Amino acid sequence: MTVHMKREIEKLKQMLMSLCEIAEVNLRQAVKSIKQRDTKLAEKVIEADIEVDHTEVEIEEECLKILALYQPVAIDLRFIITVLKINNDLERIGDLAVNLAEHSIFLAGQDKVELPFDFDSMTEKTESMLRKSLDSLVNMNTKLAYEVCAADDEIDAMDRNTHLKVRNATHTHPQQIECLIHLLSASGHLERIADHATNIAEDVIYMIEGRIVRHKAEDYKS
Repeated sequence: MTVHMKREIEKLKQMLMSLCEIAEVNLRQAVKSIKQRDTKLAEKVIEADIEVDHTEVEIEEECLKILALYQPVAIDLRFIITVLKINNDLERIGDLAVNLAEHSIFLAGQDKVELPFDFDSMTEKTESMLRKSLDSLVNMNTKLAYEVCAADDEIDAMDRNTHLKVRNATHTHPQQIECLIHLLSASGHLERIADHATNIAEDVIYMIEGRIVRHKAEDYKS
């Protein structure tokens, strides 16, 4: 690796870490805004998405510049490919955090609804998956990455259970159907964020080990 390319890759790492931090904070604040019915916090998440989008574009441009100027190979090439993919996942997580914030603003303007599912548990597990996936990236730790991949099925099961409970709640509390639909959508957004966290973890495994583990549940036991 040339000195110039090394400098560019270090710059790219810093940019990606900055986007990781923003995405994690936005998710945490979006969830908090729902729990506390805090519209100001929700609006802050929505406004912060501009920075997410701007940073995502900058990272992509930096990756393309490195590919064009230095034509990296082996681990350096895998790193650039991984950054491009993780960059996209982080941008989508930012969008989903905005969606959660928008549901929060709606729900805050309605009578408080008794949650028909374990929202706290689902948010904690989703936040944990995202945090672990980002830690696996920062620390180049495949053990954490495999843990994230293995946890995705649990979130999927929780989302399916949420659908069942919300459907039942619409029958027993038909006057709350609009709020219940918003809560169901929030559950779906959390499930998608968990999917993106899993994508990040799979990409970390690819970057470090050079193997693709997507769609291979047996590989999560490695």
